[in-house]
Amino acid sequence: MVKAANFPGTPPGPPPSTRILVVGGGYVGMYTALRLQKKLKQELVRGEVEIVVVTPDPYMTYQPFLPEAAAGSISPRHVVVPLRRLLDKCKILIGQAKAVDHAKRTATVATLATEEEGTGPVEITYDELVIAPGSISRTLPIPGLADYAIGFKTVEEAIGLRNHVIEQMDIASSTRDPAIRDAALTYVFVGGGYAGVEALAELEDMARYATRYYHNIKAEDLKWILVEASNRILPEVGEEMGKYAIRELRSRNIDVRLETRLDSCEDRVAVLSDGSRFRTRTVVWTAGVRPAPLLAATDLPLNERGRLKCTAQLTVAGVEHAWAAGDTAAVPDVTAGGTSQAEGSGGEPGKECAPNAQHAVRQTKVLAENIVASLRGEPLKEYAHKYVGSVASLGLHRGVAHVYGRKLKGYPAWLMHRVYHLSRVPTFNRKARVLAEWTLSGLFKREIVSLGSLEHPRAEFELAAGGKPKGDGARPAPDDGPRSGPGGK
Repeated sequence: MVKAANFPGTPPGPPPSTRILVVGGGYVGMYTALRLQKKLKQELVRGEVEIVVVTPDPYMTYQPFLPEAAAGSISPRHVVVPLRRLLDKCKILIGQAKAVDHAKRTATVATLATEEEGTGPVEITYDELVIAPGSISRTLPIPGLADYAIGFKTVEEAIGLRNHVIEQMDIASSTRDPAIRDAALTYVFVGGGYAGVEALAELEDMARYATRYYHNIKAEDLKWILVEASNRILPEVGEEMGKYAIRELRSRNIDVRLETRLDSCEDRVAVLSDGSRFRTRTVVWTAGVRPAPLLAATDLPLNERGRLKCTAQLTVAGVEHAWAAGDTAAVPDVTAGGTSQAEGSGGEPGKECAPNAQHAVRQTKVLAENIVASLRGEPLKEYAHKYVGSVASLGLHRGVAHVYGRKLKGYPAWLMHRVYHLSRVPTFNRKARVLAEWTLSGLFKREIVSLGSLEHPRAEFELAAGGKPKGDGARPAPDDGPRSGPGGK
Protein backbone atom coordinates (compact mmCIF):
# COMPACT_ATOMS: atom_id res chain seq x y z
CA MET A 1 0.00 0.00 0.00
CA VAL A 2 1.30 3.45 -0.95
CA LYS A 3 0.88 6.31 1.50
CA ALA A 4 0.18 9.57 -0.30
CA ALA A 5 1.06 12.70 1.60
CA ASN A 6 0.55 14.52 -1.67
CA PHE A 7 -2.28 14.05 -4.12
CA PRO A 8 -1.49 10.99 -6.30
CA GLY A 9 0.06 11.94 -9.64
CA THR A 10 1.41 15.35 -8.55
CA PRO A 11 5.11 16.26 -8.19
CA PRO A 12 6.64 16.01 -4.70
CA GLY A 13 6.41 19.12 -2.61
CA PRO A 14 5.20 20.49 0.69
CA PRO A 15 1.62 19.40 1.34
CA PRO A 16 -1.05 22.06 1.99
CA SER A 17 -1.71 23.07 5.58
CA THR A 18 -5.27 21.75 5.30
CA ARG A 19 -6.54 18.98 3.04
CA ILE A 20 -10.30 18.51 2.78
CA LEU A 21 -11.14 15.03 1.54
CA VAL A 22 -14.59 14.63 -0.01
CA VAL A 23 -15.57 10.98 -0.43
CA GLY A 24 -18.28 10.73 -3.09
CA GLY A 25 -19.17 12.76 -6.17
CA GLY A 26 -22.96 12.67 -5.93
CA TYR A 27 -25.32 15.39 -4.72
CA VAL A 28 -23.53 15.99 -1.42
CA GLY A 29 -19.98 15.53 -2.63
CA MET A 30 -20.34 17.72 -5.72
CA TYR A 31 -22.34 20.55 -4.16
CA THR A 32 -20.17 20.65 -1.03
CA ALA A 33 -16.95 20.78 -3.07
CA LEU A 34 -18.47 23.43 -5.34
CA ARG A 35 -19.37 25.68 -2.43
CA LEU A 36 -16.04 25.10 -0.72
CA GLN A 37 -14.04 26.11 -3.79
CA LYS A 38 -16.05 29.34 -3.96
CA LYS A 39 -15.74 30.19 -0.27
CA LEU A 40 -12.07 29.16 -0.01
CA LYS A 41 -10.97 30.67 -3.32
CA GLN A 42 -8.11 32.71 -1.87
CA GLU A 43 -6.88 29.88 0.32
CA LEU A 44 -6.85 27.55 -2.68
CA VAL A 45 -4.88 30.06 -4.76
CA ARG A 46 -2.30 30.46 -1.98
CA GLY A 47 -2.02 26.70 -1.57
CA GLU A 48 -3.14 26.77 2.03
CA VAL A 49 -6.10 24.49 1.36
CA GLU A 50 -6.49 21.52 -0.94
CA ILE A 51 -9.84 19.93 -1.81
CA VAL A 52 -9.66 16.33 -3.00
CA VAL A 53 -12.78 14.59 -4.33
CA VAL A 54 -12.68 10.79 -4.47
CA THR A 55 -15.40 9.38 -6.71
CA PRO A 56 -15.84 6.20 -8.78
CA ASP A 57 -17.27 8.18 -11.71
CA PRO A 58 -16.04 11.48 -13.25
CA TYR A 59 -19.57 12.86 -13.22
CA MET A 60 -22.56 13.48 -10.98
CA THR A 61 -25.84 11.90 -12.07
CA TYR A 62 -29.02 13.95 -11.65
CA GLN A 63 -31.18 10.96 -10.80
CA PRO A 64 -34.64 12.61 -11.10
CA PHE A 65 -34.00 12.80 -14.86
CA LEU A 66 -33.23 9.08 -15.26
CA PRO A 67 -36.84 8.13 -16.14
CA GLU A 68 -36.96 10.76 -18.90
CA ALA A 69 -33.56 9.65 -20.16
CA ALA A 70 -34.87 6.08 -20.31
CA ALA A 71 -37.91 7.30 -22.26
CA GLY A 72 -35.76 9.28 -24.70
CA SER A 73 -36.96 12.75 -23.67
CA ILE A 74 -33.46 13.73 -22.49
CA SER A 75 -30.08 12.72 -23.88
CA PRO A 76 -28.04 10.60 -21.43
CA ARG A 77 -25.09 13.01 -21.51
CA HIS A 78 -27.34 15.82 -20.27
CA VAL A 79 -28.38 13.83 -17.19
CA VAL A 80 -24.80 13.92 -15.87
CA VAL A 81 -22.57 16.81 -14.83
CA PRO A 82 -18.80 16.49 -15.52
CA LEU A 83 -16.98 17.05 -12.23
CA ARG A 84 -13.67 18.20 -13.67
CA ARG A 85 -15.34 21.08 -15.51
CA LEU A 86 -17.45 22.19 -12.55
CA LEU A 87 -14.88 21.60 -9.81
CA ASP A 88 -11.93 23.14 -11.63
CA LYS A 89 -10.25 24.28 -8.39
CA CYS A 90 -10.53 20.82 -6.81
CA LYS A 91 -8.48 17.71 -7.44
CA ILE A 92 -10.57 14.83 -8.75
CA LEU A 93 -9.40 11.30 -8.01
CA ILE A 94 -11.31 8.57 -9.86
CA GLY A 95 -11.36 5.61 -7.54
CA GLN A 96 -13.26 3.67 -4.92
CA ALA A 97 -12.79 4.46 -1.24
CA LYS A 98 -12.41 1.11 0.51
CA ALA A 99 -11.92 2.14 4.12
CA VAL A 100 -11.53 5.18 6.36
CA ASP A 101 -9.46 5.29 9.55
CA HIS A 102 -10.53 8.61 10.98
CA ALA A 103 -8.43 8.17 14.11
CA LYS A 104 -5.35 8.23 11.86
CA ARG A 105 -6.94 10.65 9.35
CA THR A 106 -6.39 8.30 6.43
CA ALA A 107 -8.58 6.89 3.67
CA THR A 108 -7.74 3.80 1.63
CA VAL A 109 -8.56 4.31 -2.05
CA ALA A 110 -8.34 1.91 -5.00
CA THR A 111 -7.77 3.94 -8.16
CA LEU A 112 -7.68 3.01 -11.84
CA ALA A 113 -3.91 3.48 -11.79
CA THR A 114 -3.34 1.20 -8.81
CA GLU A 115 -5.30 -1.54 -10.57
CA GLU A 116 -3.11 -1.16 -13.68
CA GLU A 117 0.10 -0.95 -11.67
CA GLY A 118 -0.83 -3.81 -9.37
CA THR A 119 0.46 -1.81 -6.41
CA GLY A 120 -2.67 -2.02 -4.31
CA PRO A 121 -4.74 0.83 -2.89
CA VAL A 122 -3.25 4.17 -1.89
CA GLU A 123 -3.60 5.64 1.56
CA ILE A 124 -4.54 9.33 1.44
CA THR A 125 -4.11 11.54 4.46
CA TYR A 126 -6.52 14.37 5.26
CA ASP A 127 -7.40 17.00 7.85
CA GLU A 128 -11.14 17.37 7.25
CA LEU A 129 -13.38 14.58 6.01
CA VAL A 130 -16.68 14.91 4.14
CA ILE A 131 -18.08 11.42 3.78
CA ALA A 132 -20.90 11.09 1.28
CA PRO A 133 -20.51 7.84 -0.69
CA GLY A 134 -24.24 7.66 -1.41
CA SER A 135 -26.35 4.54 -1.39
CA ILE A 136 -26.75 1.31 -3.33
CA SER A 137 -29.80 -0.76 -4.19
CA ARG A 138 -31.27 -2.64 -1.25
CA THR A 139 -31.73 -6.17 -2.49
CA LEU A 140 -33.22 -9.26 -0.87
CA PRO A 141 -32.24 -12.95 -1.19
CA ILE A 142 -34.88 -13.59 -3.84
CA PRO A 143 -34.15 -16.54 -6.16
CA GLY A 144 -33.15 -15.32 -9.61
CA LEU A 145 -32.91 -11.64 -8.64
CA ALA A 146 -29.14 -11.35 -9.12
CA ASP A 147 -29.32 -13.25 -12.42
CA TYR A 148 -32.23 -11.57 -14.19
CA ALA A 149 -33.24 -8.29 -12.51
CA ILE A 150 -32.24 -4.79 -13.64
CA GLY A 151 -31.59 -1.85 -11.32
CA PHE A 152 -32.46 1.79 -11.90
CA LYS A 153 -29.95 3.98 -10.07
CA THR A 154 -27.41 4.90 -12.75
CA VAL A 155 -27.59 6.46 -16.19
CA GLU A 156 -26.07 3.28 -17.61
CA GLU A 157 -28.92 1.24 -16.14
CA ALA A 158 -31.53 3.70 -17.41
CA ILE A 159 -30.27 3.62 -20.99
CA GLY A 160 -29.66 -0.11 -20.81
CA LEU A 161 -33.27 -0.59 -19.70
CA ARG A 162 -34.54 1.55 -22.58
CA ASN A 163 -32.54 -0.52 -25.06
CA HIS A 164 -33.77 -3.71 -23.41
CA VAL A 165 -37.46 -2.74 -23.58
CA ILE A 166 -37.26 -1.88 -27.28
CA GLU A 167 -35.23 -5.02 -27.98
CA GLN A 168 -37.94 -7.12 -26.32
CA MET A 169 -40.50 -5.54 -28.64
CA ASP A 170 -38.27 -6.47 -31.58
CA ILE A 171 -38.10 -10.05 -30.32
CA ALA A 172 -41.87 -10.20 -29.83
CA SER A 173 -42.51 -8.89 -33.33
CA SER A 174 -40.30 -11.52 -34.96
CA THR A 175 -40.88 -14.69 -32.94
CA ARG A 176 -43.36 -17.41 -33.84
CA ASP A 177 -43.41 -18.76 -30.29
CA PRO A 178 -46.39 -17.35 -28.31
CA ALA A 179 -44.63 -18.04 -24.98
CA ILE A 180 -41.54 -16.04 -25.96
CA ARG A 181 -43.74 -13.24 -27.31
CA ASP A 182 -45.77 -13.07 -24.10
CA ALA A 183 -42.65 -13.06 -21.92
CA ALA A 184 -40.98 -10.36 -24.06
CA LEU A 185 -44.00 -8.05 -23.74
CA THR A 186 -44.38 -8.49 -19.96
CA TYR A 187 -42.56 -5.93 -17.80
CA VAL A 188 -42.48 -6.29 -14.00
CA PHE A 189 -41.39 -3.36 -11.81
CA VAL A 190 -40.81 -3.98 -8.11
CA GLY A 191 -41.11 -0.94 -5.83
CA GLY A 192 -43.74 1.80 -5.72
CA GLY A 193 -41.52 4.74 -4.80
CA TYR A 194 -40.34 7.54 -7.08
CA ALA A 195 -37.89 5.43 -9.08
CA GLY A 196 -40.25 2.55 -9.75
CA VAL A 197 -43.38 4.56 -10.56
CA GLU A 198 -41.67 7.20 -12.70
CA ALA A 199 -39.54 4.65 -14.59
CA LEU A 200 -42.56 2.45 -15.30
CA ALA A 201 -44.78 5.39 -16.32
CA GLU A 202 -42.21 6.92 -18.68
CA LEU A 203 -41.24 3.61 -20.29
CA GLU A 204 -44.87 2.55 -20.70
CA ASP A 205 -45.51 5.87 -22.42
CA MET A 206 -42.55 5.33 -24.72
CA ALA A 207 -43.38 1.69 -25.51
CA ARG A 208 -47.04 2.47 -26.19
CA TYR A 209 -45.96 5.16 -28.65
CA ALA A 210 -43.50 2.74 -30.27
CA THR A 211 -46.22 0.16 -31.01
CA ARG A 212 -47.51 2.33 -33.89
CA TYR A 213 -44.35 1.38 -35.80
CA TYR A 214 -44.78 -2.38 -35.28
CA HIS A 215 -47.18 -4.10 -37.67
CA ASN A 216 -48.02 -6.95 -35.27
CA ILE A 217 -47.85 -5.36 -31.79
CA LYS A 218 -50.65 -3.29 -30.30
CA ALA A 219 -50.54 -1.19 -27.15
CA GLU A 220 -52.91 -3.61 -25.41
CA ASP A 221 -50.45 -6.47 -26.05
CA LEU A 222 -48.00 -4.92 -23.58
CA LYS A 223 -48.35 -6.06 -19.99
CA TRP A 224 -46.98 -3.74 -17.29
CA ILE A 225 -47.03 -4.85 -13.64
CA LEU A 226 -46.12 -2.74 -10.60
CA VAL A 227 -45.46 -4.72 -7.41
CA GLU A 228 -45.46 -2.86 -4.07
CA ALA A 229 -45.14 -4.49 -0.64
CA SER A 230 -47.02 -1.73 1.23
CA ASN A 231 -50.63 -0.59 0.78
CA ARG A 232 -49.78 2.59 -1.16
CA ILE A 233 -47.44 4.05 -3.76
CA LEU A 234 -45.60 7.39 -3.77
CA PRO A 235 -46.03 7.97 -0.01
CA GLU A 236 -44.15 11.29 -0.31
CA VAL A 237 -47.03 12.96 -2.19
CA GLY A 238 -49.65 11.96 0.38
CA GLU A 239 -52.38 9.34 0.53
CA GLU A 240 -54.86 11.19 -1.69
CA MET A 241 -52.39 11.84 -4.51
CA GLY A 242 -51.06 8.31 -4.14
CA LYS A 243 -54.55 6.93 -4.76
CA TYR A 244 -54.92 9.21 -7.76
CA ALA A 245 -51.62 7.90 -9.13
CA ILE A 246 -52.92 4.33 -8.83
CA ARG A 247 -56.12 5.24 -10.68
CA GLU A 248 -54.13 6.98 -13.39
CA LEU A 249 -51.82 3.99 -13.88
CA ARG A 250 -54.67 1.50 -13.89
CA SER A 251 -56.53 3.57 -16.48
CA ARG A 252 -53.59 2.81 -18.79
CA ASN A 253 -54.00 -0.95 -18.16
CA ILE A 254 -51.03 -1.03 -15.79
CA ASP A 255 -51.51 -3.80 -13.23
CA VAL A 256 -50.79 -2.23 -9.81
CA ARG A 257 -50.50 -4.84 -7.06
CA LEU A 258 -50.36 -3.52 -3.50
CA GLU A 259 -49.34 -5.52 -0.42
CA THR A 260 -47.61 -7.93 -2.76
CA ARG A 261 -44.00 -9.11 -2.90
CA LEU A 262 -41.77 -10.70 -5.49
CA ASP A 263 -40.96 -14.20 -4.22
CA SER A 264 -38.89 -15.43 -7.16
CA CYS A 265 -37.86 -14.62 -10.71
CA GLU A 266 -35.94 -17.79 -11.51
CA ASP A 267 -36.07 -19.17 -15.04
CA ARG A 268 -37.68 -15.93 -16.27
CA VAL A 269 -40.84 -16.53 -14.28
CA ALA A 270 -41.91 -13.81 -11.83
CA VAL A 271 -43.67 -15.42 -8.86
CA LEU A 272 -45.61 -13.02 -6.63
CA SER A 273 -46.72 -13.50 -3.04
CA ASP A 274 -50.38 -13.49 -4.11
CA GLY A 275 -49.77 -16.65 -6.11
CA SER A 276 -49.56 -15.02 -9.54
CA ARG A 277 -46.94 -16.22 -12.01
CA PHE A 278 -45.78 -14.31 -15.09
CA ARG A 279 -43.34 -15.38 -17.76
CA THR A 280 -41.23 -12.26 -18.23
CA ARG A 281 -37.89 -11.23 -19.63
CA THR A 282 -37.88 -7.92 -17.72
CA VAL A 283 -37.78 -7.48 -13.95
CA VAL A 284 -36.84 -4.00 -12.74
CA TRP A 285 -35.86 -3.73 -9.07
CA THR A 286 -36.42 -0.35 -7.40
CA ALA A 287 -37.41 -1.51 -3.92
CA GLY A 288 -35.36 0.90 -1.84
CA VAL A 289 -31.73 1.67 -1.14
CA ARG A 290 -29.24 1.13 1.67
CA PRO A 291 -26.09 3.00 2.74
CA ALA A 292 -22.91 2.34 0.80
CA PRO A 293 -20.78 -0.54 2.17
CA LEU A 294 -17.94 1.92 2.82
CA LEU A 295 -19.64 3.15 6.01
CA ALA A 296 -19.17 -0.26 7.62
CA ALA A 297 -15.44 -0.03 6.82
CA THR A 298 -14.93 3.14 8.90
CA ASP A 299 -14.45 3.84 12.57
CA LEU A 300 -17.30 6.39 12.54
CA PRO A 301 -20.48 5.86 14.60
CA LEU A 302 -23.47 4.33 12.80
CA ASN A 303 -27.10 4.03 13.83
CA GLU A 304 -29.19 0.86 13.69
CA ARG A 305 -29.96 1.41 10.02
CA GLY A 306 -26.30 1.69 9.05
CA ARG A 307 -26.33 5.47 8.55
CA LEU A 308 -23.86 7.88 10.11
CA LYS A 309 -24.96 9.43 13.38
CA CYS A 310 -24.86 13.17 12.79
CA THR A 311 -25.68 16.39 14.58
CA ALA A 312 -27.81 19.25 13.35
CA GLN A 313 -24.53 21.03 12.44
CA LEU A 314 -23.81 18.13 10.02
CA THR A 315 -20.82 16.92 11.98
CA VAL A 316 -20.49 13.22 12.69
CA ALA A 317 -21.72 12.83 16.29
CA GLY A 318 -18.94 12.62 18.85
CA VAL A 319 -16.18 12.98 16.26
CA GLU A 320 -14.10 16.01 15.30
CA HIS A 321 -13.18 16.99 11.73
CA ALA A 322 -15.73 14.61 10.16
CA TRP A 323 -18.81 15.82 8.29
CA ALA A 324 -21.69 14.14 6.49
CA ALA A 325 -25.01 14.84 4.80
CA GLY A 326 -27.46 13.24 2.39
CA ASP A 327 -28.83 9.73 2.36
CA THR A 328 -25.92 8.21 4.29
CA ALA A 329 -26.32 10.64 7.20
CA ALA A 330 -28.91 10.46 9.98
CA VAL A 331 -29.40 14.21 10.46
CA PRO A 332 -31.87 15.26 13.17
CA ASP A 333 -34.82 17.27 11.88
CA VAL A 334 -34.93 20.28 14.20
CA THR A 335 -38.15 21.52 12.58
CA ALA A 336 -39.91 18.36 13.79
CA GLY A 337 -38.52 18.44 17.31
CA GLY A 338 -35.55 16.22 16.56
CA THR A 339 -32.55 16.03 18.85
CA SER A 340 -29.85 18.67 18.74
CA GLN A 341 -26.10 18.61 18.92
CA ALA A 342 -26.18 18.94 22.67
CA GLU A 343 -28.01 15.66 22.96
CA GLY A 344 -25.58 14.10 20.51
CA SER A 345 -27.71 11.07 19.68
CA GLY A 346 -27.88 11.71 15.94
CA GLY A 347 -31.68 11.88 15.93
CA GLU A 348 -34.51 9.64 16.98
CA PRO A 349 -36.46 7.27 14.73
CA GLY A 350 -39.03 9.27 12.82
CA LYS A 351 -37.35 12.58 13.64
CA GLU A 352 -34.56 12.58 11.10
CA CYS A 353 -34.39 14.40 7.78
CA ALA A 354 -35.66 12.21 4.96
CA PRO A 355 -32.82 10.74 2.88
CA ASN A 356 -33.79 12.50 -0.35
CA ALA A 357 -32.30 15.00 -2.80
CA GLN A 358 -34.34 17.91 -1.46
CA HIS A 359 -32.58 17.72 1.91
CA ALA A 360 -29.22 16.65 0.49
CA VAL A 361 -28.81 19.70 -1.76
CA ARG A 362 -29.88 22.12 0.98
CA GLN A 363 -27.67 20.44 3.57
CA THR A 364 -24.59 21.00 1.43
CA LYS A 365 -24.91 24.77 1.79
CA VAL A 366 -24.84 24.56 5.58
CA LEU A 367 -22.19 21.84 5.45
CA ALA A 368 -19.78 23.92 3.35
CA GLU A 369 -20.38 27.03 5.45
CA ASN A 370 -19.74 25.09 8.65
CA ILE A 371 -16.49 23.61 7.35
CA VAL A 372 -15.27 27.10 6.45
CA ALA A 373 -16.44 28.41 9.83
CA SER A 374 -14.62 25.59 11.58
CA LEU A 375 -11.37 26.38 9.76
CA ARG A 376 -11.71 30.04 10.73
CA GLY A 377 -12.73 29.39 14.34
CA GLU A 378 -16.27 30.71 13.89
CA PRO A 379 -19.50 29.23 15.35
CA LEU A 380 -21.40 26.59 13.40
CA LYS A 381 -24.97 26.78 12.14
CA GLU A 382 -27.74 24.23 12.46
CA TYR A 383 -29.43 22.77 9.43
CA ALA A 384 -33.16 23.47 9.52
CA HIS A 385 -35.40 23.03 6.52
CA LYS A 386 -39.09 22.24 6.58
CA TYR A 387 -40.06 19.71 3.93
CA VAL A 388 -41.92 21.64 1.22
CA GLY A 389 -43.48 18.68 -0.57
CA SER A 390 -42.94 16.39 -3.53
CA VAL A 391 -43.65 16.11 -7.24
CA ALA A 392 -43.73 13.00 -9.42
CA SER A 393 -44.15 12.39 -13.13
CA LEU A 394 -46.55 9.73 -14.41
CA GLY A 395 -45.49 10.03 -18.04
CA LEU A 396 -45.90 12.74 -20.64
CA HIS A 397 -48.34 15.46 -19.48
CA ARG A 398 -49.28 13.48 -16.35
CA GLY A 399 -48.15 13.89 -12.79
CA VAL A 400 -48.97 14.34 -9.10
CA ALA A 401 -47.73 16.96 -6.66
CA HIS A 402 -48.18 17.91 -3.03
CA VAL A 403 -46.30 21.17 -2.47
CA TYR A 404 -46.79 23.68 0.37
CA GLY A 405 -50.02 21.94 1.27
CA ARG A 406 -51.46 22.27 -2.24
CA LYS A 407 -52.37 19.16 -4.23
CA LEU A 408 -52.03 19.10 -8.00
CA LYS A 409 -52.57 16.39 -10.55
CA GLY A 410 -52.46 15.87 -14.29
CA TYR A 411 -50.83 18.47 -16.53
CA PRO A 412 -50.23 21.17 -13.84
CA ALA A 413 -48.39 18.66 -11.64
CA TRP A 414 -46.35 17.40 -14.60
CA LEU A 415 -45.41 20.98 -15.53
CA MET A 416 -44.42 21.70 -11.93
CA HIS A 417 -42.30 18.55 -11.92
CA ARG A 418 -40.38 19.77 -14.97
CA VAL A 419 -40.00 23.34 -13.76
CA TYR A 420 -38.79 22.25 -10.32
CA HIS A 421 -36.19 19.82 -11.60
CA LEU A 422 -35.02 22.18 -14.32
CA SER A 423 -34.34 24.74 -11.59
CA ARG A 424 -32.41 22.17 -9.56
CA VAL A 425 -30.20 20.52 -12.18
CA PRO A 426 -26.67 21.97 -11.78
CA THR A 427 -25.12 24.50 -14.18
CA PHE A 428 -26.70 26.82 -16.73
CA ASN A 429 -25.22 24.66 -19.49
CA ARG A 430 -27.27 21.64 -18.40
CA LYS A 431 -30.42 23.69 -17.85
CA ALA A 432 -30.23 25.12 -21.38
CA ARG A 433 -29.57 21.74 -22.98
CA VAL A 434 -32.39 20.00 -21.12
CA LEU A 435 -34.82 22.81 -21.94
CA ALA A 436 -33.82 22.64 -25.62
CA GLU A 437 -34.39 18.90 -25.71
CA TRP A 438 -37.80 19.23 -24.08
CA THR A 439 -38.72 21.87 -26.65
CA LEU A 440 -37.57 19.74 -29.58
CA SER A 441 -39.31 16.63 -28.23
CA GLY A 442 -42.54 18.63 -28.11
CA LEU A 443 -42.16 19.68 -31.74
CA PHE A 444 -41.00 16.41 -33.25
CA LYS A 445 -41.71 12.70 -32.87
CA ARG A 446 -40.20 10.53 -30.15
CA GLU A 447 -36.95 8.67 -30.73
CA ILE A 448 -37.55 4.92 -30.38
CA VAL A 449 -34.13 3.60 -31.43
CA SER A 450 -32.45 0.86 -29.44
CA LEU A 451 -28.65 1.08 -29.31
CA GLY A 452 -28.10 -2.08 -27.34
CA SER A 453 -24.81 -2.73 -29.14
CA LEU A 454 -23.33 0.21 -27.22
CA GLU A 455 -23.09 -2.13 -24.23
CA HIS A 456 -20.90 -4.53 -26.24
CA PRO A 457 -18.99 -2.29 -28.69
CA ARG A 458 -16.24 -4.78 -29.64
CA ALA A 459 -18.48 -7.67 -30.66
CA GLU A 460 -18.63 -6.91 -34.40
CA PHE A 461 -14.91 -6.21 -34.73
CA GLU A 462 -13.94 -9.37 -32.85
CA LEU A 463 -16.10 -11.43 -35.18
CA ALA A 464 -14.63 -9.67 -38.23
CA ALA A 465 -11.12 -10.32 -36.94
CA GLY A 466 -11.88 -14.02 -36.67
CA GLY A 467 -11.80 -14.10 -32.89
CA LYS A 468 -14.37 -15.40 -30.49
CA PRO A 469 -16.28 -12.59 -28.76
CA LYS A 470 -15.35 -12.29 -25.10
CA GLY A 471 -17.62 -11.59 -22.18
CA ASP A 472 -17.29 -7.81 -22.30
CA GLY A 473 -17.36 -7.56 -26.07
CA ALA A 474 -20.15 -9.88 -27.12
CA ARG A 475 -23.73 -8.89 -27.34
CA PRO A 476 -25.80 -11.59 -25.64
CA ALA A 477 -27.91 -13.93 -27.71
CA PRO A 478 -31.60 -12.94 -27.74
CA ASP A 479 -32.47 -15.54 -25.12
CA ASP A 480 -29.64 -14.57 -22.79
CA GLY A 481 -31.06 -11.25 -21.63
CA PRO A 482 -29.53 -9.16 -18.87
CA ARG A 483 -27.91 -10.83 -15.91
CA SER A 484 -27.02 -8.43 -13.13
CA GLY A 485 -28.23 -5.51 -15.20
CA PRO A 486 -27.51 -3.72 -18.47
CA GLY A 487 -23.83 -3.38 -19.21
CA GLY A 488 -22.95 -5.70 -16.34
CA LYS A 489 -23.97 -3.16 -13.73
